Amino acid sequence: QVQLVESGGGSVQAGGSLRLSCVASGNTYSTNSMAWFRQAPGKAREGVACIRTDNQRTYYADSVKDRFTISQDGAANTMYLQMNSLKPEDTAMYYCAATHGVCVSLPTSTASFNSWGQGTQVTVSS
Repeated sequence: QVQLVESGGGSVQAGGSLRLSCVASGNTYSTNSMAWFRQAPGKAREGVACIRTDNQRTYYADSVKDRFTISQDGAANTMYLQMNSLKPEDTAMYYCAATHGVCVSLPTSTASFNSWGQGTQVTVSS
């Protein structure tokens, strides 16, 4: 099992930036992909971005492409989400997740992700 702890959320005005971090511990050797999901009140959890741990290939939701960047520091077992040009519609709880599987596209389901962080709130005001 992998333990995940997110940090970096907060409140910003539209157009601002935030960087989320996710520190992994435990059996990280079995993790082949990690992802960021988000969930707004009353909405389903949705995939934001995914990164493969073998080749660092990345996948993004269309709504965040060119604004968000997912990256990973393998030595530190840390994943990041740099969020620029934030919009009010980006307001949500953001979760990091890990899977033994390999992302080949943006994940549309949470089912294959077996480890989750507790979430960090991002609020963007207009």
